[in-house]
Amino acid sequence: MYLRYVSVFGILLSVPGAVAEAGVISDAPSFASVLTKTLTFVLSTVGIIAILALVISGLMYMLAAGDSGRIAEAKKYALASIIGASIALAALIIVRQIIRLL
Repeated sequence: MYLRYVSVFGILLSVPGAVAEAGVISDAPSFASVLTKTLTFVLSTVGIIAILALVISGLMYMLAAGDSGRIAEAKKYALASIIGASIALAALIIVRQIIRLL
């Protein structure tokens, strides 16, 4: 058994089993698994941002107070956020279908 000494507030403590054991390399996740989890996270984040942009454009529309220029700008932002959300959702569905095929 290995002991490691640790100083806590000036008191020297011994900690048994301080040597860490390395796991077998086959326990590591595959590259495809890491890549799919990363893509899922990124696409989910993009979808959330697109939905928040849609909410902000709705607030811009409500606060336009009849100004046609500000209303047009809010509609432009709403259309862009809907397109962004649909692209993120489609990409997420495609990635998950490809993962299921592998």
